[in-house]
Amino acid sequence: MSADDFRIVVEKLSRTLAVFENGRLMRSYPVTLGRNPAADKTVEGDEATPLGEFYVCAKNPRSKFFLSLCISYPNAEHAERGLGAGLITAAEHAEILDALARRAVPPQRTRLGGEIYIHGENPAGSTGTRGCIALDNRSMRELYDQSVIGTRVLIAR
Repeated sequence: MSADDFRIVVEKLSRTLAVFENGRLMRSYPVTLGRNPAADKTVEGDEATPLGEFYVCAKNPRSKFFLSLCISYPNAEHAERGLGAGLITAAEHAEILDALARRAVPPQRTRLGGEIYIHGENPAGSTGTRGCIALDNRSMRELYDQSVIGTRVLIAR
C-alpha cells in the first residue's frame, strides 16, 4: 500500500486513532496518550502528545513496547515556535526543516524533544505515556503491518 492511500488520524479528546484508506474510515482504536494530554508538545519532558501534521519516519519491529512507528516530530510548526522561543538554534531549525523536506527522521535530541511513537502496550501499571500514542498489541500489529514509511499522521485535539 502506498503512503498516499493510507492515513492515520489521532483525536486526543476522544482518545481514538482512526485509520483511513483512500479517504474511507477502515478502523478505529482506543489509545493512551501522554500524561499531559491536553497540551501540545513544546519541550523535552513535558509528557505532552504533539498536535499537527506528521508522517511515519521509521518503523521499529524490536520496540520495547512491542512494535512502534516513529512520527516526524518536531514538524515545521514546532521548529518555528522553538526557534522563536530560543529553545533551538538556527542550525537545529535548519536541520529539522532539511529532514522534513527529505521525508527523513527529524533530529530527535533537541530541547523540543523527540522519539514520539505510536507503539504497543505500556508496561503493566503504567497510566500514560511520555508523549507517545499507545494501542493494545493486537491493534498495534494491524496498524504496523498496514503502515509504510511516509504514511501521513494527523494528531488533532
